[in-house]
Amino acid sequence: MKKLTKISSVLLLIFTLFSNSILKAQTDAMATETFKVWGNCEMCKTTIEKSLKPIEGIKSSKWNVKTKMIAVKYETSKVSLETIKKTIAASGYDTEEFKASNEAYEKLHECCQYDRTLKN
Repeated sequence: MKKLTKISSVLLLIFTLFSNSILKAQTDAMATETFKVWGNCEMCKTTIEKSLKPIEGIKSSKWNVKTKMIAVKYETSKVSLETIKKTIAASGYDTEEFKASNEAYEKLHECCQYDRTLKN
């Protein structure tokens, strides 16, 4: 009987550890999203990518000057895609869902001020 209790305790411990690791994996889920961000040049690239660095949960971001697309890898439990896009817009760059304020846009360097009327 004592041996059966020890085996039960060990099995319970293993089950608990296994369950906790599954829950941790679910909360630390990673996502990679690609979306359009308007801009013009390498300076835009630096500003766009740098705007995301302080956000907890962002693992990487890479904006392509030619395609105007950004790929962002992030932890879904720590940051939402909406927050990411709003942060980029706050730095002066429009996304499809969020437009930068005129004040933020006007603070961009002259070469970074893309034509907002030609967005497609």
